[in-house]
Amino acid sequence: METLLVTHSACLAHEVPAGHPERPDRLRAVLAALDAEEFALLMRETAPLATIEQIARVHDAALIDHLIAVSPHAGFHRIDADTAMSPGTMEAAFRAAGAVIHAVDEVMSGRARNAFCAIRPPGHHAEPDQAMGFCFFNNVAIGALHARAVHGIKRPAVIDFDVHHGNGTQAAFEKDASLFYASTHQYPLYPGTGTPDEVGVANNIVNACLESGAGSAEFRLTFAELILPALAQFDPDFIFISAGFDAHAADPLANLRLTEDDYSWATAELVRYAEKHCSGRVVSTLEGGYDLAALNSTTKAHVRALQCTL
Repeated sequence: METLLVTHSACLAHEVPAGHPERPDRLRAVLAALDAEEFALLMRETAPLATIEQIARVHDAALIDHLIAVSPHAGFHRIDADTAMSPGTMEAAFRAAGAVIHAVDEVMSGRARNAFCAIRPPGHHAEPDQAMGFCFFNNVAIGALHARAVHGIKRPAVIDFDVHHGNGTQAAFEKDASLFYASTHQYPLYPGTGTPDEVGVANNIVNACLESGAGSAEFRLTFAELILPALAQFDPDFIFISAGFDAHAADPLANLRLTEDDYSWATAELVRYAEKHCSGRVVSTLEGGYDLAALNSTTKAHVRALQCTL
């Protein structure tokens, strides 16, 4: 079995206003990275459209209906100051959620060892009743609840190393003790959530705050001494990764100082845990990352680690 790459050209058609950091070139940088010869063995499949019923496992029907209703035929419709819709946004959002669902199906079937979803718009800020922070549907949460509803997964876990706290994933998980969410993120920073005292029910939420300027040493110590032990305590049977690469030192939207090696190391730790305890089940999905050169190099590091045979 090989690592699966799931993407769709529709994710490039989600246009944003001039100067917006979450632009189509982000996905082009990711896909260019994975066109390198070293990734020739990746399985490559296109993302289906998620159904409304699949998205409704996480999101209120009123939100889904509203986003469909305000989808513009031309120009942009702003959800908030950061989040804008174009005529291509809704298909991109349904494909992004569908990519994670499809990846879960392929991993559970045994056709893929693990998977990376190269998609946009990202998802981890989207709350059950609100689109925000460049996000419309919470792709990783939708995938986790699909795994539970369709494949009998009992204890899915999401590990999020985006530089911003995934408030949407936390909001979707915090009242359900059979779901686990852990995040490393810069704090204080947008969206202002993710303090250590936000613990959910039965400590199923773990927030590890990193100060501005923190780098490899602080990140790895926090990951090794807080995130991984909490993950083991939860005892998941499927691991999802919210793979944001905006904690990289070159990223313009925050002030952490991670390197490609840090992403490789963190990914390898999660793959190693999954191989020992979750039958290797890992699905990763793209979240943030706004410097194109750094996004290219961190994607390579991340997917290399997913492909590595331990």
